[in-house]
Amino acid sequence: MGLAIANALLESGANIVLADIKPKPETIADGPGRAVYLQGDLSDEEFVREVVGRAQDHAGRFDYLVNTVGVWWGEEDVSLVDMDLDVWDRVFEINIDSMMLTARHAVPLMLQNGGGAMLLISSIQALRGDPLAQDAYSASKGAIRAMSKSLAIQFAGDNIRVNAILPGYIWTDMMWRLEGKPERRKEIENIIPLQRFGTVADIAGASLFLLSDAASFITGTELIIDGGTTALP
Repeated sequence: MGLAIANALLESGANIVLADIKPKPETIADGPGRAVYLQGDLSDEEFVREVVGRAQDHAGRFDYLVNTVGVWWGEEDVSLVDMDLDVWDRVFEINIDSMMLTARHAVPLMLQNGGGAMLLISSIQALRGDPLAQDAYSASKGAIRAMSKSLAIQFAGDNIRVNAILPGYIWTDMMWRLEGKPERRKEIENIIPLQRFGTVADIAGASLFLLSDAASFITGTELIIDGGTTALP
C-alpha cells in the first residue's frame, strides 16, 4: 500500500522520501516527482528524525505525512491469553510507535509551513472482533484510529488535517497465507459484498483525495475501504 501511494504522489509531481525496513523496491515510479529512499526501522526515533529531516531538505518544505507501517504476524499474533509478550510489544512498537514518532517529528515542520495533511493506515480490525484471534494487530490498529482523531482535534486550528484509512481485505504481501489456496481466497471473496479483494490502487486513489485540497474540509474522519464488509449485519 505504501509503495502504491508513494508512486501516485510521484506521478502527481510530489517530491517525497520513502522509508522502510526492507531494501529499496525496484518499482518506484520515475516521476515527475523526485524520490529518495531510506532503509531503516521507523520504530527507531533516530531513524525517524533522519527521514523527516531528509524529506524537509529534499522537498524544501514538509506538507504531507503518510504512514502505512504495519505487521500482522499470523500464527504468533494469537489471543492475548496465549501470546508471547515479546510479540505483543514488538507489534505495538512497529504498528503504533512508528505512527507516533513520525507524527511527533512531522508536526513541527508542518506548523512552520502553516499547515499540512497527515494520513494514517489503520484497519477494519479496529472496529470489530474476529474469530481468528489477532489481538496485538487489532489493538494496535484501534490505537492508530484513536490517535488520528486526537491529532486531528489538537492541530485543526493550525490547519493540519489528520485522517485514517481503514482497509478491509486488500491483496498485498500480507496475504501470504492465501498463496496457493484458491478455494480459501474464494471463500473470503464470497463474504465481501463487492465479491473481490481490494487492490493497492483502491487505497492509493483514496489517499491522494484525502491529502489533496479537494478534502480541505475533512479531518478527524476514517475512510473504510472494504468492499462493504463492515456494512454487513
